[in-house]
Amino acid sequence: MSLTIKQIKYLRSRAHTLKPVVIIGNAGLSDAVLNEIESSIEHHELIKVKINAATREDRQTMIDQICRSVHAEMVNNIGHIATFYRAAATPSIKLP
Repeated sequence: MSLTIKQIKYLRSRAHTLKPVVIIGNAGLSDAVLNEIESSIEHHELIKVKINAATREDRQTMIDQICRSVHAEMVNNIGHIATFYRAAATPSIKLP
């Protein structure tokens, strides 16, 4: 699934008021964390994840791994907060 620029802008505006639902600590990206991200994105479609990584490269590696593991698109990444989107079977968010 590939999002258009218009859809990304729309999702970024929807995500602005959201708080992170999952926080990745110093232990890194474990199977338990990936399962929590999977269940959260399945329920909410649009989620924020706080990634506490030592370097930008580590943070980007975790973001890429999350996208591959849960089949989601990264909408935005500012600092330690990344926003992910995956449409549900019956989507509640109507993309433009």
